[in-house]
Amino acid sequence: MGMPNAYKVANEMLKDRLDERNMSDDYEKIINSDIIIVSGTYDHIQNVFSQLDMKFALVAPGKFKFIKLNPEQIIFINCPGNIGSNGIRKVKKFVHNGGFVFTTDWALRNIVEPAFPNYIRYNNRSTGDEVVRVEILSDNDPFLQTLIDGNDDPQWWLEGASYPIQIINKKEVDIIVKSKEVEEKYGESAIFVTFQYGKGRVYHMISHFYLQRAETRTGRHAYSGFDYLNEKLNMNDLKKNKYEYMVDDDTNLGEVEAAFSSSALMNKVLWDKKKQNENMESYVKER
Repeated sequence: MGMPNAYKVANEMLKDRLDERNMSDDYEKIINSDIIIVSGTYDHIQNVFSQLDMKFALVAPGKFKFIKLNPEQIIFINCPGNIGSNGIRKVKKFVHNGGFVFTTDWALRNIVEPAFPNYIRYNNRSTGDEVVRVEILSDNDPFLQTLIDGNDDPQWWLEGASYPIQIINKKEVDIIVKSKEVEEKYGESAIFVTFQYGKGRVYHMISHFYLQRAETRTGRHAYSGFDYLNEKLNMNDLKKNKYEYMVDDDTNLGEVEAAFSSSALMNKVLWDKKKQNENMESYVKER
């Protein structure tokens, strides 16, 4: 089954991992987030949300300009992000007022550059179709620290002709995930970045959020997906029985690790938004 099964296992792992760290309440808030997904030709972020049984509204790019938005929402825009000039203005206003937007790959040129100039841009060097090793920078992120360990060795799939991310405003743009391999081949290390704009926040990722494949770069990556469970969770009989029926023989550790890392990053965005909304509610009550 490969990556589809890996995502199914990874998303269940994420829930168990947060539960082990007494963050079940946070997870409940995450899965009840107000999410809008703009469909795309090449990326399929909605597949990950479906695996999590999370509610979301799926909107075609041509219909995006007609929908009503509020700043408590999060918009995920699949590559290529062809939402038109009216849609771009709508995204810019939405983020300025406090909304979060998450874009992938070609949306860098189609949305991020025109809506939020002088932060990041495409460096005009397209990637090949390949899998690269990445590093998740979790030291200053309390949510990612609960999910990502020092032993993790995640991979990221690059679609052919993906857009490397050049950071223009190095003071304002934070790198969440980077890759030495991508830097050596294409001149830029950034895989996943974020920056604040107005009251809101922009997240952008090279290639696609829904990873279609991984590689067995090391002997560890070739281990069973069940071995990754033992690395990440405090396994008891109940969990062993549950995952025994979920992890198929064709899903290896490298695939589950890649899917888990991808799901962790998506949940980080949702967690950040929930914390922002809570802080805003507290501020309004205090006034």
